[in-house]
Amino acid sequence: MFSQIYEITAMNVRNIGSRIGSSSVIVVGIAGVVAVLVGLLSMATGFNMVLESSSLPNRAIVMRDGTNGELSSNLGIEEFNILSRMEGIELASGELYVIADIPKKETGSPANLVFRGMRQAGLDIRPEFQIVAGRRFEPGRNELVAGVMAAAEFAGLEIGSEIDFRESNWRIVGHFEAQGGAYESEVWADLAVVQSSFRRPGSITSARVLLEDPAQAEAINERIQADPRLDLRLETEAQFYASQGEQRAALINTFGYGVAFLMAIGAVFAALNTMYTAVSTRTVEIAILRALGFGGVPLVFSVMIEALLLAVLGGILGGVVVYLLFDGYTASTLNSGSFSQVAFDFAVTPELLRLGITWALVLGVIGGLFPAVRAARLPITTALRGE
Repeated sequence: MFSQIYEITAMNVRNIGSRIGSSSVIVVGIAGVVAVLVGLLSMATGFNMVLESSSLPNRAIVMRDGTNGELSSNLGIEEFNILSRMEGIELASGELYVIADIPKKETGSPANLVFRGMRQAGLDIRPEFQIVAGRRFEPGRNELVAGVMAAAEFAGLEIGSEIDFRESNWRIVGHFEAQGGAYESEVWADLAVVQSSFRRPGSITSARVLLEDPAQAEAINERIQADPRLDLRLETEAQFYASQGEQRAALINTFGYGVAFLMAIGAVFAALNTMYTAVSTRTVEIAILRALGFGGVPLVFSVMIEALLLAVLGGILGGVVVYLLFDGYTASTLNSGSFSQVAFDFAVTPELLRLGITWALVLGVIGGLFPAVRAARLPITTALRGE
């Protein structure tokens, strides 16, 4: 049986060139499905990777209990002082998280840009922070540093430029990187100056804390929850950014799978039509093989292998195209969790490429199964007459 499968399959593969037009319909159709699926999912993957790279195991965020983001949170000065002296917390940075409307470079329309005020502790608590051009902001002055992604997406953030908002004039003195994390989509300045400019004297919205032992994060949160003077909660940055990205990633994934499924229906019909046509044009050939003693099972396998081969070619083509066009492509989207723009790179990962090939194989199985069964069930006498 295996010998028969090999012989018929080899013959089918050699003859693909003679029906290149119809075979290419399967390849192109499945390539389109894979390209759309992997391309859209690479958006969610890149978005999640940006958020995940923003966290460190020994770093946590403290916000008002019951809030779901820094923008809606608020900490009192006394609460922050109590927090910063708690056992297990090595360093604490009180920060003011506000939103500024800055025009985007491409469209010129205003978009939400995170404006974060902090003291030196905020920089010390983030070892991934690195000035790549210019210098750091100086305390007490209307100076800010912009993340490289923010500088690429928003207008007027070039070093040496000045921007006006909230009746204040700010000078951009540096650009920074943060290992590709979400911080690169923000601008930072001195806390006291930001509080004054945004008319929020003495206000902080959150605290970044450096933990002595990451394993004690839950225990520290329990102490915070048990302290009647505090109405706060602590969660690790990994937990915080995971919750921030869930909604957006789920939306992108749902849309991606939905569009890919609709396209897959068309690809399956194209495969069915192509394989049925291939079987019908080889009716006499199949009958002769059956008359020579070739069984129905080898015929089924040979047609299925041909369909799977074309499907794999389509999957590889779609994967290569989306990798060349989208991997590393920079885009930005509104993070509903932080109500701000987050810039990220599309990430076409090996996992997504494997998923695309899997989809291609499934479509190949569906598209080849029924024509393969029909080929095996053709009556020999009828097929010999070409009917």
